[in-house]
Amino acid sequence: MNEEAQKPVVNLPPKQLNIQPMTLHEVEDEMKKRVSLIDSEFNRGFDFIKSETKSITFFGSARFSEDNEYYQHARRVAYKLSKLGYTIISGGGPGIMEGANRGAFESEGRSIGFTIKLPREQVRNPYITDAVDFYYFFTRKVMMTFSAEAYIVYPGGFGTFDELFEILTLVQTRKIEKVPIILVGSKFWNPLDTFVKNHMLEENKTVDKEDMSLYTITDDEDLVVDIVKKAQIRNGIRFNYKDIA
Repeated sequence: MNEEAQKPVVNLPPKQLNIQPMTLHEVEDEMKKRVSLIDSEFNRGFDFIKSETKSITFFGSARFSEDNEYYQHARRVAYKLSKLGYTIISGGGPGIMEGANRGAFESEGRSIGFTIKLPREQVRNPYITDAVDFYYFFTRKVMMTFSAEAYIVYPGGFGTFDELFEILTLVQTRKIEKVPIILVGSKFWNPLDTFVKNHMLEENKTVDKEDMSLYTITDDEDLVVDIVKKAQIRNGIRFNYKDIA
């Protein structure tokens, strides 16, 4: 007989979680608080961003140090774009966000951070000229993607992928108009591109061939700047945020 089958079954006591059931009144009260906070964050965010006529949003890992190649790449690209009059937007933390804000700061341009409290990484970087704080990730993402002329995405973790695929979905489903989505770091992004082509497009048909044109993978700083320069000015004020939230 299999040794695994001979092992006695141990009935473990149920794990006690520190969760107390809420009364109906408490549920309604909590709902009102959350809706009020969400509404407040949207209004504060839109009032803040509406005056930015040209902007570029940078995404990427918060864990890269100053000597990381992608940090320095973001710093240089942001510097060049800031000199062209673009406001540089990031999540306001360290890593790629700091590199982008630093480039804008060093060019004496607008360097904005949309910050959020996190248990681990989020510390406001010192190169922000203006900032707005958020509690919810989704309200923050709406602000970061609302009216940017292009999105520049560097290697990152789950948060970066979440932001990237949400933007791709919004463009794919035409909730927002087509905007350049630039993935910097061919070594990092090419395996994802291969997965999308081989497994999503060819094998399973879960995306269309034209979806492959939604993003550009490059390491070339000048190409990034050139793509941004050719992008149409969106003037996001004309969008209805309820359509993209």
